[in-house]
Amino acid sequence: MAAYIVRRLLLIVPTLVAIMVLNFTIVQFAPGGPIDQIIAQIEGRGDTVGGLTGQRSETVGQQSSGEGQTRGTRGLDPEFIAQLEKQFGFDKPLYQRFLLMMGNYAVFDFGDSFFQARSVTDLILEKMPVSISLGVWTTLLVYLISIPLGIRKAVRDGSRFDVWTSAVIVVGYAIPGFLFAVLLVVLFAGGSYLQVFPLRGLVSSNWHELGLVDKVLDYLWHMVLPITAMVIGGFASLTMLTKNSFLEEINKQYVLTAKAKGLDERGVLYGHVFRNAMLLVIAGFPSAFVSVLFTGALLIETIFSLDGLGLLGFQAALSRDYPVMFGTVYFFTLLGLLLNLIGDIMYVAIDPRIDFEARES
Repeated sequence: MAAYIVRRLLLIVPTLVAIMVLNFTIVQFAPGGPIDQIIAQIEGRGDTVGGLTGQRSETVGQQSSGEGQTRGTRGLDPEFIAQLEKQFGFDKPLYQRFLLMMGNYAVFDFGDSFFQARSVTDLILEKMPVSISLGVWTTLLVYLISIPLGIRKAVRDGSRFDVWTSAVIVVGYAIPGFLFAVLLVVLFAGGSYLQVFPLRGLVSSNWHELGLVDKVLDYLWHMVLPITAMVIGGFASLTMLTKNSFLEEINKQYVLTAKAKGLDERGVLYGHVFRNAMLLVIAGFPSAFVSVLFTGALLIETIFSLDGLGLLGFQAALSRDYPVMFGTVYFFTLLGLLLNLIGDIMYVAIDPRIDFEARES
């Protein structure tokens, strides 16, 4: 297993580079780079970014090769445009900008944001508590709800319990999580009815003045509504995946043989079926966590005014803040690749019969 882990760690490097090359290339065809954003603001044609020309960035960005001609038709001083291009690193060839960017990223130097006068690392660390809170709590609760529920539905397949829980699951699957979030705001956050929970922020403004117990309670109080909205929208598919996995295993010959030998149903279920059925469920854990952590929480962050990584990446894409865009892409790609490796290790932990090294050989 150790040799397999080493090979997987080494494979992360070319995979990460290939993904960054793909994203880098795609950005070349996206209209309106950072320089265009600045010029638009100077000319009063937009306010997509805030105060920025006095900042410098050591992280390289990207700009389409035809931008200079487009800007030249706007009547601005070419020296001013050349100064901006040099300031943001756009005076270098594309391959040099990419190599410099990847060299900095290799030592986790993500440079400075073009438009926020702060380092990308500081921005990521600042937004991390929100995204980690949403990702960890949502994934944990979804698995704690979906796995027992899916197992029970498989065992009682076709019963009244299976039917009415399936109806609830269909509703949870059909209605997007952000609609549940809006409903929760209306009902419990000062919308049209009650104001039981806060509407914005991860903690209260006086959080630093509270004692330890009060800090924990205040944090959990703020997490109730966003986590509820994300769990309701996320447990349906995992529940059905768990049920179908267990149903498939329950109907196999080895289960019938175990029952024929006198083993009780609980012993068969958790002693034999569980290990095999859970492999498929665990396979989706890394992607589920990364999805919740980065993309799945974007609308929830917006509705509940939670300033997390999803919102940071989205705003960076709108403003063409390349250091933030590519810093977050690099970070989450690396995180996803490592979580996939952890998922493989969990396979072996649950079922020691799995031998990745033997399969590769």
